[in-house]
Amino acid sequence: MKLAVVGGASTYTPELVDGLARLREVLPVTEIALLDPDRARLEPVAGVSRRILDKAGHPAEVSTPSTVEDAADGASAVLFQLRVGGQSARHVDETLPLECGCVGQETVGAGGLAMALRTVPVVLELARRVAAVAPSAWLVDFTNPVGIVTRALLDAGHKAIGLCNVAIGFQRRFAGMLGIAAERLALDHVGLNHLTWERAAYVAGEDVLPVLLERHGEDIAAQVGLPVELLRRLGAVPSYYLRYYYEHDAAVKEQMSAESRASQVAAIEDELLALYADPSVDTKPEALTRRGGAFYSDAAVDLLASLLGHVPSVQVVNIRNDGALPFLPDDAVVEVPASITASGAQSWPVRPVPPLYSGLISHVAAYEALAGKAARLGGVDLVADALLAHPLVGQASLAEELAAKLVTANRPFLRWA
Repeated sequence: MKLAVVGGASTYTPELVDGLARLREVLPVTEIALLDPDRARLEPVAGVSRRILDKAGHPAEVSTPSTVEDAADGASAVLFQLRVGGQSARHVDETLPLECGCVGQETVGAGGLAMALRTVPVVLELARRVAAVAPSAWLVDFTNPVGIVTRALLDAGHKAIGLCNVAIGFQRRFAGMLGIAAERLALDHVGLNHLTWERAAYVAGEDVLPVLLERHGEDIAAQVGLPVELLRRLGAVPSYYLRYYYEHDAAVKEQMSAESRASQVAAIEDELLALYADPSVDTKPEALTRRGGAFYSDAAVDLLASLLGHVPSVQVVNIRNDGALPFLPDDAVVEVPASITASGAQSWPVRPVPPLYSGLISHVAAYEALAGKAARLGGVDLVADALLAHPLVGQASLAEELAAKLVTANRPFLRWA
């Protein structure tokens, strides 16, 4: 079985390869094709990936083809994990909105829209080329903003599904707090990518989230950056990204005086690439934990194993709404638990979502639809429309100012600008 990774020079790749090596029983891979235009980064990433496989006694070959067609030819699945513009563009995403008093984050608000504008056209072109040589391959999107990118792929007719590590992160942490195997715990996870709540945590059919909040509320609150009183009042655990909505002004104030995450990640990546280039390194380095993306490899391998027909499962993924959240259009992309088989993903029944959550979900879903339109068609007016619809912007003069700034800053990546 061949897998292709678009964005193969990402420092995340050895995490993925480590997962493939550990979980070979559920996903028997014979070739991992790493595709990336940055050959200088690709060489050390491919090298450490080969050493990880060799140490594990895994027979898979790591190839580094130079074209999309060569990478995808014969692949059962193609993973997208690219970052258009790299960390330098991310730095702009995280700092430019602060000039207007808005949160600066790579996937939330104005920064997330900038990322979508750069990314969606590139992913759609890559997917078109993949489909020409591997029309039956699954496209698994880990590229942010996952919800917007996955919807663009689905709207274009591709066999695609989106993946995020937020849910599996909560599952593993909650299970650890309870001292049980992660497989025993199932989440009532609802929302959109990077706009989700854990409303229940089931063990043998019993909701143990109240126990978790009672015993470990302070720790959980610290992990998501919100007051424990809020979590207990909600009776739910919001993802970390809800901090930018629930504590917007405090988050902006902190960001004004802090180093951007992009700058921190750039330094971590330099450290990682130096380690990857060391021929004695044959395991994923500890420094990779500081890069983010915890449990990405486990989530990706589990999803691929189910999609490729080996192990049917229930996982949290990004898929068409199709009635799962009745207050959203069917063509929206939501992040919910779903049954995963070789036929695809079918969402599980979702408990009614109260207005406290459904209002914000609807608001951001409308923004995402407009953001995708702006990314596909271009034009500063469509960018301004998307910003006007976003709950973290939502003012006409502010939307116009930010739209102009975003287009100017990202002009090298926008074919229409």
